[in-house]
Amino acid sequence: MTAMTRKQFHLKQVRLLDGLFKESQEIGKTYLLELDPDRLVAPCYEAIGLKPKKPRYGGWESMQISGHSVGHWLSATALMYAATGEQLLKDRLDYVVQELADLQEQHGGGYVSGFPEKPFLTVFSGNFQVENFSLANWWVPWYSIDKIFAGLIAAYLYGENQLALEVVCQLADWADRGLKNLDDAQFAKMLICEHGAMSENLALLYKHTKEPRYLELAKRFLHKAIVDPLATGRDQLTGLHANTQIPKLTGAAHLFEITGDEYYQKAALFFWETVTKQRSYVIGGNSASEHFPKLGTEPLHTRACETCNTYNMLKLTNILANWHGDANYMDYYERALYNHILASQDPETGLKMYFMSLKPGHLKVYGTFEDSFWCCTGTGMENPAKYGENIYAYNDQNLWVNLFIPSIVTWPEQGIVLEQRTSFPESEFTRLVFKEASGNNFTLNIRVPYWLAGNLVAKVNHQEEYVAQSPGWLKIERPWLAGDEVEIHLPMNLHLYRVPDDPYTVAILYGPIVLAGALGRENYPETDIVKEQTSLDNWPTAEVPVLITDQLDPNQWLKSITGKPLTFKTNLVGQPHDALLQPFYALHHQFQTVYWTLATPAQWAEIQEERRQQEEKQRFIAQLTTDYLTPGEQQFEIEHNLQGEKSEAASWNGRPLRHAFDGGWFSYDLKVDPEQALDLMCTYWGGDFDREFDIFIDDQLIATQKLQNEHPHEFFTVTYPLDPALTQGKTKVTLKFQGKPHNIVGGIFEVRILRRIINEV
Repeated sequence: MTAMTRKQFHLKQVRLLDGLFKESQEIGKTYLLELDPDRLVAPCYEAIGLKPKKPRYGGWESMQISGHSVGHWLSATALMYAATGEQLLKDRLDYVVQELADLQEQHGGGYVSGFPEKPFLTVFSGNFQVENFSLANWWVPWYSIDKIFAGLIAAYLYGENQLALEVVCQLADWADRGLKNLDDAQFAKMLICEHGAMSENLALLYKHTKEPRYLELAKRFLHKAIVDPLATGRDQLTGLHANTQIPKLTGAAHLFEITGDEYYQKAALFFWETVTKQRSYVIGGNSASEHFPKLGTEPLHTRACETCNTYNMLKLTNILANWHGDANYMDYYERALYNHILASQDPETGLKMYFMSLKPGHLKVYGTFEDSFWCCTGTGMENPAKYGENIYAYNDQNLWVNLFIPSIVTWPEQGIVLEQRTSFPESEFTRLVFKEASGNNFTLNIRVPYWLAGNLVAKVNHQEEYVAQSPGWLKIERPWLAGDEVEIHLPMNLHLYRVPDDPYTVAILYGPIVLAGALGRENYPETDIVKEQTSLDNWPTAEVPVLITDQLDPNQWLKSITGKPLTFKTNLVGQPHDALLQPFYALHHQFQTVYWTLATPAQWAEIQEERRQQEEKQRFIAQLTTDYLTPGEQQFEIEHNLQGEKSEAASWNGRPLRHAFDGGWFSYDLKVDPEQALDLMCTYWGGDFDREFDIFIDDQLIATQKLQNEHPHEFFTVTYPLDPALTQGKTKVTLKFQGKPHNIVGGIFEVRILRRIINEV
């Protein structure tokens, strides 16, 4: 199969009308216009030894990944121009494309990016080192330049800029020339390092140029070590860095559309099924600390649901939905769009979120405008521009209404201008009005969502009634005339979502909308807008009421608040007090919870003491912690200045780790309290054996650790008291794990520096 069942409308054919998404889009547009193009382009000047017009931004833009943000900005600005028609966006887009074209010409050879060409030249030589997030001793260079590729392609497709196509083709030619030097084994080795959507970008470039070498390079960039198992229906994702993998499958999906090879199709379909059905949270996002946890688990984590992941999952969903037209894809799309993407932008400032904390009683954390140019800042720029892209779809004889968002779509092939008027989800109704129509006969397909609390009923011109009882599509075929109206009733109610690995933990939804507890601002941090996305991980959480009732139907004990749409209050079931619930997307700048403990009185009596002890232990450890990290996790390791030799990141039993081999070593910089006695705590896997390594603090040996299968089938911790002389007068120390010849260091799963408890006599 190479032909698609249906197509997406171009963004310029869909305009949002007043409502949640229009408001969010306007905030996102303002954010884009507030960014300074010269500061975004600055690293591209410095990459070729030129002085920029203005200084670059901070955060990741001051690091080796610099330039990724101007790529995202190009994509976001082009998309937003198509979605709104704002001429100022077009002017700024054209300016930046011209800047990149000029820099490309001055440098020669086709290269243009936000960092020097050096790591790529090392790779092209065939003699390079590689880790999951390091290639030729550089932080994810293909991932970074991939954003430039994507931004230039978007500038061409959505920003109507022909020069952008010329620049990206020269960039692709540069990549093709350099990579021809690598044999298949070297190329596969290179792909160990995160490389973004390079396969997708080159496939898109082939679609629009028909240049064969771009297609061949797109195929080479497809990481078969990951895609092969998926193509045969095997989920081997546990422990992998989640967002590294998702773009590989969007690449596979595009390659299927080009080639018709079912290998690509099977991989993309299976990946989507396993991730959305078994590896996603209730809000539609996935990953804990950026990695896929154990299959069928939902860790309630401060670092849950990296926003980039959902951005990419929606891209993949778009493609797959157009292959089959299955309403199931749109059910997921709606859940993730409302409950994660819409929720991830600060409605006051337009600032973006990296992780979506789903730890009960925690808070949303936003990046600063100047110094938080995270990956999710980049995709966060793009998200508000894309709200209109999947509300409708079409083919020659069908128009699909996928989402219930106030908007107007123009379908010139059928002479149709269709307006959707609704205040959904605050209302259970939406109305379709044909502003223009020429009497052509076609089928209107209205999505029948899984969450309906009754039949979907559609009335045409207040007379003809159509009813759908099961999820899928309600089809109405007829000649459509200007003035025709279709009123649609979408009955909603409250329903529970149960966490797969904990029968007592639930989330509460109203229709597709995840409701969250509004827990107030008592003891809230001075600001939740921070430079480092993890800086509030250990902030004390608010108290979350437990829901105790014999009645498990939330419609029996949640009461709506008059005059406040989608706002509910528990009725005599919350302990120690009842709780107020609102849509998760609407809660910002206060403590909140998506997940609740729900139990009968008898069940609660059994689990209460055990849970309290666990929570107290975790809280106590967090209070004692001066610094901690999870080895093997990209951001933790960047923030703690990972150094090492013969070392690599891996995973085991759903948790990331780092180890080293044959005399290898690795080290981290950790914060310490110069006035406190401190301990080092490390977490290991109890089944590891015949491993021995030394542990140093600032080059002083503090312990030799042996692992001899002493705690089979479980993780365990070891605490090492630190001599006060090691930390006196210091705010930072270097922790080093040093291996012995022909032996293994670790794996190390967690490291903490703790204030020592000194018992007074």
